Amino acid sequence: MGVLYSEPLCEAAYQNDFKELKELLLTTDVNQQDAHYGDTALIAACRTGRVEIVQYLLRKEANVNLRNKKKRTCLHYAVRRRFTFLDYLLIIILMPVLLLGYIIMESKKSRNEILIKLLLSAKVDVNATDNNGETPLDIAARLKFPKILAVLLRKEA
Repeated sequence: MGVLYSEPLCEAAYQNDFKELKELLLTTDVNQQDAHYGDTALIAACRTGRVEIVQYLLRKEANVNLRNKKKRTCLHYAVRRRFTFLDYLLIIILMPVLLLGYIIMESKKSRNEILIKLLLSAKVDVNATDNNGETPLDIAARLKFPKILAVLLRKEA
């Protein structure tokens, strides 16, 4: 299950279609928001952990503090990014090889940390609250992500 965007730039970022993204940025504002969700390409890339796309969008001066219709910034999604159906399927198929499943999960956590550090260096608002009143720090605490908590707490200090 995924997100289907009405904004082609967001869809390209979400689908990791770098070629399409670059082409669309020739004629589309990097901060264009999707009509249905209010997501930007940066938020879409953070939803799926697309580190390379996030780096590229930041170089193109994507606004890290824009909020979608749920009042979430890209940092909210970088912190709470969940496994996709394919991730779960791979873990289930590879269950006999538990170590490989563990490595996949650790790799996902590592990507989240990289995304968060990129967004923090781009001056994302760490205190932004969503419609539920949660900040990215609240989400990291609720989901029990100690490494991400440490990174966010260092930024607040």
